Amino acid sequence: MKSFVEVSPDSHFPIQNLPYGVFSTTDNATHRLGVAIGDLILDLSVIAHLFTGPLLKNQQQVFKESTLNSFMGLSPAAWSEARTTIQTLLAHDQPTLRDDCQLRAKALVPQAGAMMYLPAHIGDYTDFYSSLDHATNVGTMFRGKENALMPNWKYLPVGYHGRASSVVVSGTPIHRPNGQTRPKDDEPPVFGPCRLMDFELEMAFFVGGGNTLGTPISVKEAHNHIFGMVVMNDWSARDIQKWEYVPLGPFLAKNLGTTISPWVVTMDALKPFLVDNYTQDPKPFPYLVHDEKYNFNINLEVGIKSAGSKQAGTVCRSNFRYMYWTMKQQLAHHTVTGCNMRPGDLLASGTISGPTEDSFGSMLELSWRGSKTVDIGNGETRKFLQDGDEVVMTGYCQGEGYKVGFGPCTGKVLPAISIN
Repeated sequence: MKSFVEVSPDSHFPIQNLPYGVFSTTDNATHRLGVAIGDLILDLSVIAHLFTGPLLKNQQQVFKESTLNSFMGLSPAAWSEARTTIQTLLAHDQPTLRDDCQLRAKALVPQAGAMMYLPAHIGDYTDFYSSLDHATNVGTMFRGKENALMPNWKYLPVGYHGRASSVVVSGTPIHRPNGQTRPKDDEPPVFGPCRLMDFELEMAFFVGGGNTLGTPISVKEAHNHIFGMVVMNDWSARDIQKWEYVPLGPFLAKNLGTTISPWVVTMDALKPFLVDNYTQDPKPFPYLVHDEKYNFNINLEVGIKSAGSKQAGTVCRSNFRYMYWTMKQQLAHHTVTGCNMRPGDLLASGTISGPTEDSFGSMLELSWRGSKTVDIGNGETRKFLQDGDEVVMTGYCQGEGYKVGFGPCTGKVLPAISIN
């Protein structure tokens, strides 16, 4: 498959990918839907009239909206029809766009001159805790190796409801939070800026068509409700979290900001990269069991760029395939009570760590609770993040001569805001 748009082999956005996002340009401030192709964006509002398939000919208005929510709310068959239409329009041997100079000039705009926004209105955000290596590492630090995993961990996908309002798009800076901490266990807590600022390497999926209140989504049908994925940095204030999390879990340590990549890679684009699911022992309850593969070989990397550096130094290389619980299981468990999901809801994986030290997905693990330093290049080291540090996360699947990627997920740590 080849496009008439020139695409570098190192690009995250070949015709095999075609992720969706929301953008504007300097000459048009309207937020509109686009698809990434090479270094360009295909403006779907300009070509909405070309979606003439049986499922979309009466739904063309969804491509003229300012978020993906309405499109996400359509059926998986409609998503596939849209993808086929876009691939056809961008194919090297199709003249509709290629040979219409006026239409092509309007429809294809440079990514370099575009501003990106959250791809959807996120009504609700849930964060899971589904990496066995991460859960084992953190549990070992705080409870010892023999009690690393809580008794429930291998029976259900552990999760909590996060704060949707502070989910931001890549490139948005994040202030170091203020809060209560207890530096010394034998002294009262203190208030001030977080000292143990951390990143968490995660991925997340957007819910497509939802369900009515009281009607669970079965694990067998869950894939029909999963629209696509993004890379996520779920920023974490470790010292604030340590003091506050008992008995109800994360609160202020997590609501300071959650960064996602701007491009949503569809499950159709990820299908060629399916791999075996993680072996689960004990076998889950029947409502969580599915035999079909629903894990993905997605290479993940984290770099830290200090204020004085020109490039980020890599501190982590991980992979989404290390997930113990699948997205289908997460969604089935989330809705087994009848909880109603809506198009645009965001469900995150939790920190993704692998089995080796260089694949740990947080500074908490990389520095092993601050007991050692982490090399970030240029002769600099860290135990946790400093003001001015920019965290750069990337993810991609490697095909034969092409990549299906998510683009960068970046955010810079700004100093804490002074509170009198």
